[in-house]
Amino acid sequence: MFGLLRDGGAVLWVILGCGLGAMAVFIERSLHLHRARIKSEDFLTGVFTILRRRNVEEALAICAETPGPVAHLVKTAVLHRHAEREDLREALEEASLAEVSRMERRLVVVATVAQIAPLLGLLGTVLGIVEALMAMRMQAPLVHSVDIMDGLFKALITTAAGLTVAIPCYAAFNLLVVKIDRIVLDMERASSEILAFMTGRAKGSGRSG
Repeated sequence: MFGLLRDGGAVLWVILGCGLGAMAVFIERSLHLHRARIKSEDFLTGVFTILRRRNVEEALAICAETPGPVAHLVKTAVLHRHAEREDLREALEEASLAEVSRMERRLVVVATVAQIAPLLGLLGTVLGIVEALMAMRMQAPLVHSVDIMDGLFKALITTAAGLTVAIPCYAAFNLLVVKIDRIVLDMERASSEILAFMTGRAKGSGRSG
């Protein structure tokens, strides 16, 4: 293995560095998204029960202790509980956009590595072939296979490394996108329920007043 790393040259180390960076981002984002997704229906039911008892402070405390975008949306709605329906809707939309942006943070790193790793492999291939051709020219007319092996090895190793890094990164990026889409769907459902609850509660308070 060390021999392959040595024969791959500087481009190979760049590819490996990009792969390690993408892997670190993938692990961090996966853990973040895993914590962010909660059982939104149970959470909303519990918070709505507390709000029906007019215990706003307890509802805010639960939202602060619960991770994830849904809890943040509920907190936003509670803080804007006296706002008009359209103002509340706008507040929820702004909070949703902020949460989506937070979930997608550093995701571009994985996507970029998936795109540039094959190009880096191609660059290493070209440099390796150039090295082999230069060796052939210097040794002509008596060219031995051993004289051009280093360049060809570098070309093949960097090509393989670029694809080895790019394929998992591409799969990892798509996996993270799927996880984010699922959370966004939970957020959309939660926003509708929150808006309906807050609007109905406001109307009920108005009638009772």
